[in-house]
Amino acid sequence: MQTPIQISFEHIEHSGAIEYRVREELDKLEQFCGRLTAARVVIGKEQHRHNKGDSYSVRLVLSIPGAEDIAITRDPAETGRHEDLHVAISDAFAAARRQLQDLVRKRQRRPKINEADPGHS
Repeated sequence: MQTPIQISFEHIEHSGAIEYRVREELDKLEQFCGRLTAARVVIGKEQHRHNKGDSYSVRLVLSIPGAEDIAITRDPAETGRHEDLHVAISDAFAAARRQLQDLVRKRQRRPKINEADPGHS
C-alpha cells in the first residue's frame, strides 16, 4: 500500500486485537488485488442501547489506481446481524472482496486503450 492504513474506532475503545484482525483482512485483499493504494477503516459501536445488546458497524474505503474508490458500509440498522464485531468485520471484507473481484473481471475483459489513439487520453 502506498499510504499508511488508517484504522479508527468510534464510540468504542481501541483494540489491538481488532486492529490486527483488520490488518490481516486488508493483507488478504491486497494479495488478491495487489493494487490497493490506500485503505481507511472505521470500526464503530452504536451509541444507542438496544434490548438485544450492542451492535457494530464497519466502514471501508479502498483506493485502487484507475478506478473509483470502493466504499463498503456494514451497518446493523440495515442487516440486524452485527451484534458480534467479528461478524461485522467478516461481512465488510467479504463485500469488499466481491467488489474487487468484479473490478478485476471488468478490467480483464476490457481491451487496452491504444495510447496513439487521439480519441482517448
